Amino acid sequence: MPKPSKEQKFNALYSEWVQPLFRFIYYKAQDQSLSEDIVQDTFVKFWDKMETVGEGKEKAYLFASAKNLFLNKIAHDKIVDTHMKTQTEAIVKSPHYDLEMTEFQQKLNEAIEKLPHKQREVFLMNRIDGYKYREIAALLDISQKAVEKRMSQALLALRKLHDKI
Repeated sequence: MPKPSKEQKFNALYSEWVQPLFRFIYYKAQDQSLSEDIVQDTFVKFWDKMETVGEGKEKAYLFASAKNLFLNKIAHDKIVDTHMKTQTEAIVKSPHYDLEMTEFQQKLNEAIEKLPHKQREVFLMNRIDGYKYREIAALLDISQKAVEKRMSQALLALRKLHDKI
């Protein structure tokens, strides 16, 4: 019996898991459109990684990917909400305060950009996206100790730069 093609394998897995995956995300999101988008993005991601996913581990990969995409969306929305609240509060504050905060934010962004890539990545995932160290470790496929070390180095570098600001 010939081995099924990538397309055949994908189609079979899609048919089997599209509805359970949709229900899984819909239960969390309570939004049909968002759930459909996440399921679609999950299968697009799966198509790209299909050869690297072990035989029999497709279900775990699909559900973990969908959950991570959903959590990323929630984290992004949280950042947008926080940013909108910050903008609203800034309107109420004095122009001098607003100018100082803008300059400080610009210097902070420049300081973050100066961090080495690995430190910046861990710092942003934790402080901006809200991931816990163990989640970052899983996403980056490194140990939690490595995440802790990178974060410690990033914070130390930012403190040094903050003293100059």
